[in-house]
Amino acid sequence: MLITKIANHKTGLMSGAVIYLVTSLLNASIPFLLLPILTRHLNPDEYGQVAMFQVLVNALSAIVGLNTVGAANRRFFDHDGKAGTPAFLGSCITILFWTFLFTLGISFIFSSILSRFLSLPASWVMMAPVMSATMFIVKLRLGQWRVRQQPILFGTMQISMSLLNAFLSITFVVYLAWGAEGRMAGELTAAAAFSLVSLWLLRRDGLLRFTYSRAEIKEALSFGTPLIPHVLGGFLLFSADRLIINQELGLGSAGIYMVAVQISMGVSICIDAINKAYSPWLMGELKKNDFNINRKIVNYTYIYFAAAIIAAAMSFVVGPWLVEWVAGEKYIGAAKVVGFLLAGQCIKGMYYMIVNYILYARKTGHLSLLTTFSGGANIGLMLILVPLYGLEGAGYAFVASSFILFMGGWAVSARAHPMPWFQLREA
Repeated sequence: MLITKIANHKTGLMSGAVIYLVTSLLNASIPFLLLPILTRHLNPDEYGQVAMFQVLVNALSAIVGLNTVGAANRRFFDHDGKAGTPAFLGSCITILFWTFLFTLGISFIFSSILSRFLSLPASWVMMAPVMSATMFIVKLRLGQWRVRQQPILFGTMQISMSLLNAFLSITFVVYLAWGAEGRMAGELTAAAAFSLVSLWLLRRDGLLRFTYSRAEIKEALSFGTPLIPHVLGGFLLFSADRLIINQELGLGSAGIYMVAVQISMGVSICIDAINKAYSPWLMGELKKNDFNINRKIVNYTYIYFAAAIIAAAMSFVVGPWLVEWVAGEKYIGAAKVVGFLLAGQCIKGMYYMIVNYILYARKTGHLSLLTTFSGGANIGLMLILVPLYGLEGAGYAFVASSFILFMGGWAVSARAHPMPWFQLREA
């Protein structure tokens, strides 16, 4: 009974940030500890296949569910969490169902083409929409905990899912020797299991009711559909690099690059944890429309920027050592690029601090244009730099496009929801 009360207790910004940070670090440590095991049982080509599967899943996430998890989270603040949520979440699941069928059909029709392009078995091309759909349901459940400031429940599910994923991956890869398919099977099975748990928890907590409402489906789509270019832009910025490396340098290089990406994800997890605690608090503070509160928010943001810049500089010292220690000799080529990827993640963290204003102002169309542009810039730079500089060229492109995203996001947010960026002291 006491544990339930603690878990359901709403937390403030600082306590929530600490809980999110601790649970996210624990969650991140699981795949990080798994990495030395996988890299010693999978060769770079096999690891490249895993990377290609994840790229396809990320690409399909723009269509599967049409980004309506964000609409469900925003709905909570519109109604103060008191009304309308269960039927609205039911509408989001309805959208998920039809978009899943659509992507499954497209994957089937183009399975042979995608199989050759991605160097994946056709069966796993067909499994990618399933993975995207299950992850949508998990994110829907996690999102409702996040907006209600319940980080303990949020973290418990994240960690439990990662533990199951790791256990299954070790079983399939190490003991059954299934190779790359063992790793992909572990990810898919864990996601499928927790999607069922998520649906049950949403129903148990009275947050999910299946009633057809054209108005609510339209509202969900009005929020999520303009974000399709945004998600695709994010895909171009953060995932398409593996596609280009696979085509230009080969599947083995894509596997080596993926190891560097996974090491850099440690920084991304910390950034995401801070943002998960920060964004609900920020939304609540912005609703007060108070100049002094806004000025303090800006001051905190600049402090965060300074910390991110210092962390980015340290990445080039710590990154290569991490590659050798974690991944081993087969993947030592990742040391050339990991510092750039870590620095790019730090810049992305700065972007997250300002993108919340765009979401609050509901200017998701502006966000889509921004991410599409920066994603396109990343692709253009990759196509130029990778043939010239190899994996390091991918790192240069990632840092440059992340900086474009950050500066562009800052400019857009300043117009979407003006803040006192140059009034740091009381008048």
